Amino acid sequence: MIYKHRILILDDEAELRSVISKRLRRKGYEVFETGTIQGGLELCKENLFDGVLLDLKLPDGNGLDLLEQIKVQQPDVQIIMLTGHGTIESAIEAMKLGAFDYLTKPCNLAELEISLQKACDQRKLLVENKGLREVLNRQAPGIEIIGESPLIQDLLAITRKVAQSDESVLIRGESGSGKELIARAVHLWSNRADHAFIPINCGAIPETLIESELFGHEKGAFTGAGSKKIGLVEISDQGTLFLDEIGEMPLSIQVKLLRFLETGEFRRVGDNRLRQVDVRIVAATNRDLKNEMNQERFRQDLFYRLNAISLDVPTLRQRKSDILLLADYFLKTSTVSPGDGFEAVYVLSEKSKERLLDYDFPGNIRELAHLIKRGQILASGNVIYPQDIWPEKYKGTLQERALSEQEKVYESEFVQCLSQIQKQGYPMLEEVERLYILSTLKLVEGNRAQAAKLLGISVRNLYRKIESYGNDDIIQ
Repeated sequence: MIYKHRILILDDEAELRSVISKRLRRKGYEVFETGTIQGGLELCKENLFDGVLLDLKLPDGNGLDLLEQIKVQQPDVQIIMLTGHGTIESAIEAMKLGAFDYLTKPCNLAELEISLQKACDQRKLLVENKGLREVLNRQAPGIEIIGESPLIQDLLAITRKVAQSDESVLIRGESGSGKELIARAVHLWSNRADHAFIPINCGAIPETLIESELFGHEKGAFTGAGSKKIGLVEISDQGTLFLDEIGEMPLSIQVKLLRFLETGEFRRVGDNRLRQVDVRIVAATNRDLKNEMNQERFRQDLFYRLNAISLDVPTLRQRKSDILLLADYFLKTSTVSPGDGFEAVYVLSEKSKERLLDYDFPGNIRELAHLIKRGQILASGNVIYPQDIWPEKYKGTLQERALSEQEKVYESEFVQCLSQIQKQGYPMLEEVERLYILSTLKLVEGNRAQAAKLLGISVRNLYRKIESYGNDDIIQ
């Protein structure tokens, strides 16, 4: 699909606007025009422009003032000033305020066209450079997808190939399996990565509002439409629009989406004017769309239009070898503070690992993330046990935790020392803390960095506490 540069002509001479508009439209530009500052501001609120032809003198104000306001709304737009009263001072002022060029009227149309093309090229370069900086600031390859299983590696290889085309994509998979992450990968690995990725959940928006969300609306188009609105389709121009839960889209909107997919054209609600954008559609569903078609809840023509390229995301139970990798990732990235001003470092007990590997995960990766978060919150120490993850299922005492041999020895020694402390009448809280720290150091053979992680405190804080005990020499 050929992208049409959007141009705004803002001049109070209607005849001149008409001449320029006709010429630019013949050259393939999409042209908007008005003769007042107020009209220009309204159009800039509703549309994103590549270039603006702006008269210096307008009936309701000075073009230089409007130049500043447009630049605030759309910083990348390139503005060419037009005036029949050109002076060196006004030209210099316009350039200082960010104008791309300055032409005097009557201007040569060929010269104007050359300047306008350069302005559009400049805007494109600015947008691409901005997108490039954003991409470079992200970790290569731009998105982190955890998994070493053959199923996920095959999916990623196919996704990279699919990303290079401009075809619509249908992503299928159970809830929580990572469909949106794959959709983002399609976008970030494509030549649209420097433009917007806009997600919308088709099942989360009422049927009466979804058309307005997608395509926008005019002021007064329906009750409550107090102002004009640019829809997500328009905002996604040159980027990717992700339609999550496409199977829940109402049939009435499916018809309009199909037309948009076929032509790239749409109308805002309450407007008869056709608009055109260049957007790639990526859709996702956890439903069987063929069954939905049989039940006449999903259009067959839309299905085949979306299903030109399909990606199937495996369930977590199909890629069990990735469970512990993902659990470790969530342990590192999902921080929980015990309330002491530091973030604790958690580990899974061996029994917790076994239980996670045996679990079927009906909620897939999303459920695993929630279980890890719950374990961190409910854990009484730095080790997460099964009853921390599933408190309703694994109830019991400390002895029922099925600890590793090393953990058993450690806890046995700890309990014995507690008993001695109680008999000897030491101050309980301080002595328990001291014992816990020294026992942890013994467990990790004096490795203070590792002990600090297990204790959930900083290394500096650990050193201070050891020094206060006055027995640093016994922990080497």
